[in-house]
Amino acid sequence: MQIKPILDHILIEPIKEEEKTKSGILLPETVEKEKPEQGRVIAVGAGKKDKSGNLISLEVKTGDKVLFTKYGPTEIKVDGKEYLIAKQEDILAIVEE
Repeated sequence: MQIKPILDHILIEPIKEEEKTKSGILLPETVEKEKPEQGRVIAVGAGKKDKSGNLISLEVKTGDKVLFTKYGPTEIKVDGKEYLIAKQEDILAIVEE
């Protein structure tokens, strides 16, 4: 199945946090983990329309690594894989590597 976001929505593949603490301790699967706050953009919509009907393109593009609000995106599962759908306003920053 292929997902194509509409308007100013963005499809994000979350980047999972390390399974290890900074001191090197491995965390078991049963440990409660925070929601991911960064991910890789998989697809973007065309943009948002202003009051005049002009299309305003998005600032992020496919392949960007982004930071986003913790509870803003909607979680979905497609073919057993987890993704997030967020609006551009939920994106806080683009991570430049």
